[in-house]
Amino acid sequence: MKVSLSSRIQSIPPYLFAEIDRAIEVKRKSGVDVISLGIGDPDLPTPPHIVEALRVAAGDKRNHQYPSYQGLREFREAVAGWYKKRFNVALDSGSEVVSLIGSKEGIGHLPLALVDPGDVVLYTDPGYPVYKIGTILAGGKPVPISISRENNFLPDLSAVPKDSLKKAKLLFVCYPNNPTGATAEKEFYKEVVDFAVDNNIVVAHDAAYSEVAFGGYKPMSFLEVAGAKDVGIEFHSLSKTYNMTGWRIGMVVGNPDVVRALGKVKENVDSGVFQAVQIAGVAALNGSQKCVSDNMKILEKRRDNIVKTLSGLGWDVRPPKASYYIWFPVPTKGISSVDFAKTVLDKAGVVVTPGVGFGQYGEGYIRISITQSDERINEALERLKKLKV
Repeated sequence: MKVSLSSRIQSIPPYLFAEIDRAIEVKRKSGVDVISLGIGDPDLPTPPHIVEALRVAAGDKRNHQYPSYQGLREFREAVAGWYKKRFNVALDSGSEVVSLIGSKEGIGHLPLALVDPGDVVLYTDPGYPVYKIGTILAGGKPVPISISRENNFLPDLSAVPKDSLKKAKLLFVCYPNNPTGATAEKEFYKEVVDFAVDNNIVVAHDAAYSEVAFGGYKPMSFLEVAGAKDVGIEFHSLSKTYNMTGWRIGMVVGNPDVVRALGKVKENVDSGVFQAVQIAGVAALNGSQKCVSDNMKILEKRRDNIVKTLSGLGWDVRPPKASYYIWFPVPTKGISSVDFAKTVLDKAGVVVTPGVGFGQYGEGYIRISITQSDERINEALERLKKLKV
């Protein structure tokens, strides 16, 4: 039997990081010691007190049954408490917080809650691929808004075409930004709120990297701005903050109507987060945050090492204030980001991510992640020094 795939599935390009994983596997099978500076998956371990909380909770038979769809009450209260301490944002844990199986899951499902076929979803490009893919799966029309180095990788909302604005239901933004590492301040978020009010658009802010910041810089929450909760929500995750990418736990917070709508989708497509993992999440959010600041010191040294070395090669590399990523123009003129990445993999056994994988406006750039050990990063840098591109 020939399986007929839906037009939605056929319209989705191969997922960038799955393709990178396949390329790495091919190289490793041929005997190449591949060093991946591609995906932002922390090499540092989850802090021991969080692991211990999971160990204890996993042994409790009460946690072996279906969890709450909305999320464990204690976890939602911990999220609200953390937001109050970190951002001075007040959240009602009963109506303005829902647990997620990682923020990716919530981002991917949000268009199902808000978007009808033909509705427009605006998103910054280059950007996290799931903004576009989730829109396609919901039957919506993804419309990219270019962000560039010339504008500090902030979108010019006044340049959004009027015909797109008329049909727009949702705007995705992300700061600290993946993939560029750019940051946003209060004036920008005020502009976003005004834009949303003027055009009756829901804002979804992806804040997964708010705790990955350097030099004492503290990124703010979109919800700190007056009126933000009236127009939008914020996605967050324990993945980057506490090195818990494999644990799959995050949260959506903010506007209760939007949070409720996403929760209704989740009630019908998943069964919530394993309760023991949520209990470990409580330990993470309520416990000492020294583990986070300690990790940032390690990551900052890695960032500085990579920037110094690549700048010494004549590459146009600038240190980001936040995120796991260093984003810079393709060093070799006249070749695409994909061709440059292929050359680096083939000749040096090092994985870097082509910017076009994050959208059409990412072409001409490369992203490097700092989530490898110092030893592996130094080895990768030595290989890049010898590379002729």
